[in-house]
Amino acid sequence: MTMTELAVASHRRRLVDKTLYAGNARSVMWRGWRVASRTHYGIMISGFFEPVFYLLSLGIGLGGLVGVVAAPDGREIPYAAFIAPALLATSAMNGAIYDSTWNVFFKLNYSKLYDGMLATRLGPLDVALGEIGIALARGAVYAGGFMIVMTVLGLNMSWWALAALPATVLIAFGFASLGMAVTSYMKTFQQMDWINFVLLPMFLLSATFYPLSVYPQLVQWFIQAMPLWHAVELVRSLTTGVVHLGLLWHVLYFTVLSVIGIRFTTARLRALFLT
Repeated sequence: MTMTELAVASHRRRLVDKTLYAGNARSVMWRGWRVASRTHYGIMISGFFEPVFYLLSLGIGLGGLVGVVAAPDGREIPYAAFIAPALLATSAMNGAIYDSTWNVFFKLNYSKLYDGMLATRLGPLDVALGEIGIALARGAVYAGGFMIVMTVLGLNMSWWALAALPATVLIAFGFASLGMAVTSYMKTFQQMDWINFVLLPMFLLSATFYPLSVYPQLVQWFIQAMPLWHAVELVRSLTTGVVHLGLLWHVLYFTVLSVIGIRFTTARLRALFLT
């Protein structure tokens, strides 16, 4: 073997660190799905109906008084068609964030599940990808169910709405990665309350129920830095058929968010259990 071949082989070994990643994240996901199907199905079902109730009460109920609003391209659309894609993005967020925060918090600090996992051949990246995959699946299920509701009610204004489903998967991936990264630093239930403290205002203010233009300019800049605003803008543009290259900025935002979340989670699990 030449020196070049030895260098390449050494580089590959460094890229695939067996203490970090054993290539078996699917076992973590499989365990999580089995547990959820047996014990958490009631909670999962209730989480799906929350945005549906918002849509029925505000989009259709209050929407009868509001009438029409401006779409991203200036067209007038029913108020229900304006808030429905925002609630679709919120469904993906809720399914991903709650699974990657509260469930992970319990496993990390009380059931000590990760101690047992990392005592096997599994590495921190296996655990991170597995748990994020579970949260991603829950977010995708919520989003898919809500998309069916939107279709039945005639709230998808374009065939581009089909692209909203993979978009919600990316959104769920970003929030799941971020949620698990943040939760890895949480030690008490009081600290976990900060998650809801951040999520509720973000849900209400991210152009979910009214346009961003109603805020002062400084507030608009702050909201535009929040992940849910990017999610809402991406999904709303797709469901209303307002497709342009600027949407790639939102895709890039969640791609970067996902990568950062996975890296932080992996590093944190490695610091907690393998040092």
